[in-house]
Amino acid sequence: MVQETGVRGTGSALMTRDAAARTVTAAVLVLHGGCEEGLGAPRRGNLAGARMRPFTWAIERATAGDGVFVGEVRYRHRGWNGDREDAALDARRALDELVQRVGEVPVVLVGHSMGGRAALRAAGHPRVRSVVALAPWCPEGEPVAHLDGRRLVLVHGDRDRTTDPHDSWRFAARAAEAGARPCTVTMRGGDHPMLRRAGDWHRLTVSLVTGLLGTEPLPPRVADRLSGGTGNADPLEW
Repeated sequence: MVQETGVRGTGSALMTRDAAARTVTAAVLVLHGGCEEGLGAPRRGNLAGARMRPFTWAIERATAGDGVFVGEVRYRHRGWNGDREDAALDARRALDELVQRVGEVPVVLVGHSMGGRAALRAAGHPRVRSVVALAPWCPEGEPVAHLDGRRLVLVHGDRDRTTDPHDSWRFAARAAEAGARPCTVTMRGGDHPMLRRAGDWHRLTVSLVTGLLGTEPLPPRVADRLSGGTGNADPLEW
């Protein structure tokens, strides 16, 4: 395993263990959750970041040898912070740094909670092709016009008491009207921290990411939804 780069204190928004000393044909960026307000810097080993680390490792294992660069977005602040939209700004910075590092390759974003909101906001970046949003925070009025042509998979547990699954479904419907190709998925029994049915969250996310990258087939039901852009369809049950 290569040494982690983009360490704290460098000002970089891109963190990875991948030295990228090879041909890179695609990339995945993982965005962890946060909180609504908070200007302090996330602590090293914070719970939200630790929650997503197994997803990052699983994606690394599943794409090993496929020319896929896997990284994480480092936030300067714990919170979204209203009109500052700090997490979205950091996501865009990380995407720009990624292009400088590996070139203009297609990118899949994977975000949880606040990271899901940041991923969906940053999906207008020219290199982003797809987003996997896990229990995303999708408040009313989130912009969707920039999602034209993007493939979106929003996965939400029906026992989530932190972010509302119905907000995700409404967001997907609006995104479809704006030209996105969305698919919504209900994780039966799933909660916000993704601890209930944790293995299923990991397996589904990996299959979505590799399918969106084109290194493996997408789950057939998801592929059908994405091909039709049926944002107003009932969520798939997992």
